[in-house]
Amino acid sequence: MRILEEGKADYLKVDPDGYRASVRDHKPHQMVSKLMTHKEAVERFVRDGDYLAYDSNYFQRGPSSLIREIIRQRKKNLWLCGKFTYVACALLVEAGCADRIDIGFIGFGPWIARAVREKKCTIYEYSNAVITLRLKAGAMGIPFMPTRSFGGTDGFQHSGCKIVEDPYTGKPVLLVPALNPDVSIIHVHQADEFGNARVFGTGIAHAECALASKRVIVSAEEIIDTDEIRRDPARTSIAHFTVDAVVHAPFGAYPGTVQGYYASDPMGVIEAMGAMFRGDFTEYFKKHVYSVQSHDEYLQKVVGTEKLAEIRRRETIREGYVS
Repeated sequence: MRILEEGKADYLKVDPDGYRASVRDHKPHQMVSKLMTHKEAVERFVRDGDYLAYDSNYFQRGPSSLIREIIRQRKKNLWLCGKFTYVACALLVEAGCADRIDIGFIGFGPWIARAVREKKCTIYEYSNAVITLRLKAGAMGIPFMPTRSFGGTDGFQHSGCKIVEDPYTGKPVLLVPALNPDVSIIHVHQADEFGNARVFGTGIAHAECALASKRVIVSAEEIIDTDEIRRDPARTSIAHFTVDAVVHAPFGAYPGTVQGYYASDPMGVIEAMGAMFRGDFTEYFKKHVYSVQSHDEYLQKVVGTEKLAEIRRRETIREGYVS
């Protein structure tokens, strides 16, 4: 296959066989309970220097409680998969947890310009679609995925993609390198103790994240009985054998929404977005991360039961989201 052009950026090493070996040797394939706290899950499965992917974002079924725990534990040198996201990348970079981002789409602001200028963060350019295809290739155990987008853009030059001669037609086609994150964090509607998880309504790449990653932490609004999973297996979005830890996290996407469970908190969203656009997260971290020791304490002391009841009341159950 003849390479016609290639991007100049660094990218996570493509190693499908290494990934398969890691899954074979380290994943808990048997049905064992994986329930643990936020603190335990992050301590065990998020390591300094990891490539970290997360599904959805801080405002829509994102693993927000896990992101705050990562910051609370002051993890370092993370490389982020920034697809379809807003504030999470800013939070992790400004907290000193992350120093590299593969960008599909993230919320801009003075924080990223300063981080790049001061060499606290390196960015690599992709698109939301390209990053999703990278995860899909990683989930499939193949080294790359062909696509007919992204070539001819300025972003291509700052990516790890290649343009090659299609061996079938002789025409140019773009290849995206497979992505096998060290760890993915995914928030779901329901899960059992073994890691069988359900996502209702729209999603982005939760199944691909789980299948492509060496380690997976699932946080769930509800922990349900495995008999319920067995009664309706077609509703299982993520299978237990991909999951390493299950965290019970009611309101785990706060200040964002979980479809059918609760609406977002407008003031909470404004606080996070405001910090991002100001480029100053000092007060946000004090209030939303470091003032408490756990997610449960956060809900009790920072958010409050009245606010939780209000956002639950505002969410309308829609067809397809009813559990």
